[in-house]
Amino acid sequence: MKKKIAYSLIGGLGAVVGALTVAGHYFYKTAVSNNDKDFLEVVNYEEITPDDPWAAEKRWYNQAEREATEIISEDGLRIAGIYIPASTPSKKIALIAHGYNGSSRDMAPFAELFNQLGYNILVADARGHGTSDGNYIGFGWHERHDYLKWIDQMINRHGEDCEIVLFGISMGGATVLNVSGEQLPAQVKAIVEDCGFSSVEAEITHQLKAMYKLPKFPLVQITSLITKLKAGYWFEEASPLEQVRKNQIPTLFIHGGADDFVPTSMVYDLYEANASPKELYVVPEAKHAYAYVMDKETYRHKVSTFLNQYISSE
Repeated sequence: MKKKIAYSLIGGLGAVVGALTVAGHYFYKTAVSNNDKDFLEVVNYEEITPDDPWAAEKRWYNQAEREATEIISEDGLRIAGIYIPASTPSKKIALIAHGYNGSSRDMAPFAELFNQLGYNILVADARGHGTSDGNYIGFGWHERHDYLKWIDQMINRHGEDCEIVLFGISMGGATVLNVSGEQLPAQVKAIVEDCGFSSVEAEITHQLKAMYKLPKFPLVQITSLITKLKAGYWFEEASPLEQVRKNQIPTLFIHGGADDFVPTSMVYDLYEANASPKELYVVPEAKHAYAYVMDKETYRHKVSTFLNQYISSE
């Protein structure tokens, strides 16, 4: 009888472990693997539609002078980028990071913004996105090392007296915040992040509850383990919140007050933890990544005014 009970318990435990493993692989495929994401709204940044709020920015981007460039990551991936020179010669450079499941083409509105501010522009496809190598989404964690290489490339191109701004939206916002905690060269003068998350663990937990009504334990931990095995990082370690505690670069935090994809509460956590000179701009009615389109004039003014404090005028 005791053996039957023991076998039953072992069998039941095995079934639970098996079910959790299957669930963990499902959520890895859904969140981390670089495939089509049915739960995301797809915005075509190449097509111009009637009443398109980004029509002028898309036309500029499609016609802008550009050249393809690339880096090779520390783990041997080819990471693709597009370099757009300033309209007039400039030592100012904006490195722009796109969002989750996006690509460099999605950054047309922000590339145009920095062009108007007189910057040379480097827009990269994150690993596993666009034309870059990779089969997983790094949520800005491994990408922080890729951006150190992009920074070096821009310094080599424009000289030791260049001035660099890091800008990112959504996952790109988290990316540039992750970069902020690294040892950065003096040429990096400022960071602007828009609706970045505080940590991968917190964002996955939020999405698990919002999309599936499921608790954090044990699915986040199981999926994190699978991510470590397949993609080389734990959810727990991929934390912009911890990175900004080491940040020495002046940073502007932007967020939508009605953001339910990356909860607005995260920007307050990030802002409070950040160790460098900082400013906060929350657009009350803006949903996720909609702060700019809600009020372009104010957004441009906030960004340019912030940067003018730290970037030399030419």
